[in-house]
Amino acid sequence: MDNIHVAKLLDETADLMEIAAEDGFRIRSYRNASKTIEGYPESVMSILEDKSRKVTDIPGIGKGIAAILGEIAERGSFERRDDMLQKYPPTALEMLKIQGLGPKSIALLIEHFRVSTIDDLERICREQKLRDLPRMGAKLEEKILKSIAIYRRSAGRFLIDFATQTAEEVQTLFSTLPGISSISPAGSLRRGKDTIGDVDILVAGPEAVQALDTFAKWSKVDELLAKGENKASARVGVEGIQVDVRALPTESFGAAMQYFTGSKEHNVSLRTRAVKMGYTLNEYSLSRESDNQIIASLTEEEIYNALGLAFIPPELRENTGEIEAAEQNKLPTLLEQAAIKGDLHMHTRESDGRGTLEEMAAAAVQMGYEYIVITDHSKALAMANGLDEKRAIDFAKMVAGIPDNELGLKVFSGLECDIMKDGSMDLDNEALAQLDFVVASVHSHMNLDEHAMTDRLLAALENPYIHTIGHPTGRVLLHRDAYAYAFEKIAAKAAEKGVFMEINASPERLDLHASLIRSAKARGCKFTISTDAHHPKHFLNMRYGIKMARRGWLETDDVINTLPLAQFEFTIRQARAKR
Repeated sequence: MDNIHVAKLLDETADLMEIAAEDGFRIRSYRNASKTIEGYPESVMSILEDKSRKVTDIPGIGKGIAAILGEIAERGSFERRDDMLQKYPPTALEMLKIQGLGPKSIALLIEHFRVSTIDDLERICREQKLRDLPRMGAKLEEKILKSIAIYRRSAGRFLIDFATQTAEEVQTLFSTLPGISSISPAGSLRRGKDTIGDVDILVAGPEAVQALDTFAKWSKVDELLAKGENKASARVGVEGIQVDVRALPTESFGAAMQYFTGSKEHNVSLRTRAVKMGYTLNEYSLSRESDNQIIASLTEEEIYNALGLAFIPPELRENTGEIEAAEQNKLPTLLEQAAIKGDLHMHTRESDGRGTLEEMAAAAVQMGYEYIVITDHSKALAMANGLDEKRAIDFAKMVAGIPDNELGLKVFSGLECDIMKDGSMDLDNEALAQLDFVVASVHSHMNLDEHAMTDRLLAALENPYIHTIGHPTGRVLLHRDAYAYAFEKIAAKAAEKGVFMEINASPERLDLHASLIRSAKARGCKFTISTDAHHPKHFLNMRYGIKMARRGWLETDDVINTLPLAQFEFTIRQARAKR
């Protein structure tokens, strides 16, 4: 069991204890331990197995939590969790995924209405019973019903980082097998979709079928769904994500990669093109229809070239103009992660992050970056210990005093400043002017109507000190839809004002998404890609932001944090000077 799963067990137990209104100190101890374990670089289970080491040597892990970890290592659960699951149904945890409900609200619903499932919750909202309870009303009923609809739409979907981790574990499982020439994910994961339904893994080589047996016996397989000569399917892990493994001959690997990567719409267009040229295209090969002569099968490049097309990167295969562009040799030269020179949105312990400035800088150096911008929250997010004007100005002075190269890269002072309901900034302009870089973000009043939200963002874009609009639609994948506003109008105004649009690489956000990126680029926008890191390890999420940028047809010149240090610094200063 990896650290993420251990942390989840502790966090879910804390949720159940909060529903039960148990001691706050103990609940906090579980939550703190959960955060510590999730971010710890070594496997806590491995440490437990090593008799020469103690988990209590991990800062923040005391004897009580150590005993719980020992139980988890032994049987996959622990006594307190078992007690809570006897008191409350496991579906109580599912209800916590519904926006608008917290542990105390769920406890109230269980007490008054014996609510135990999402269906029960939906029923009492439709019957307008929620408004009979204290601090609940018609607006909350409406919010919960909307959130239930979002939850059901996303059921069986997984965030891209979780699907990627699963795919990498399967690839590692097969990596030492003899007779394997190629292993690769396919499907929506390879294309970089926002969320993933299942994981497709293709394995090629003279002994590829051995991978199916290895997969079927894997300790993480919870339920083997099917196993045949060339394919095995299973639900993996406690989350139950479906993984499909296909064994292929080496000579068909390219055709299979093209076919199983998709999308369906892209493949239909490609097959139609093949038929018009006298070919047939399937998962085995591109062949001449008249005599079944194989034209191409080993690589995807051969297949696209034989169809008179430039190679189309997986991220573009959505039948949104990529085939026409490939035919005319007008595909973009897509952004590569190696081009990224810095990260422009992150948080430290000064607000709600879990690393110091020095720790974040050290992690950025490991990424090979030339610069970073520290952007802790502003004071409107009191729960995140946001910075007021004095703290922001003091921070700017402190960063300006850091000697060159002391941290191995350039640190810029920044802030993620809340856009207030009326479009004003949370901090006054005098404070913002002292900072090198300002991310302007919406964190409140997301239920404004389209007209009001558009006006709010237009007003924000008039501020002369902001550089980029952070997570521009406010969506949280599998949890919250984007707020409504006239995006094209805002993108055009941002381009006019020289304000960049952020592509937030956090797997929970991936905001902007592909179609909006293309729309903003068409209106002249430039972009930042940042991780919104709250922990040093979150810098690794940059790859998901790159995926979104590539899906949005972005090239290196479209993204300002591909600029070398001197040019980047000049660019962000000029952006203000032009307003």
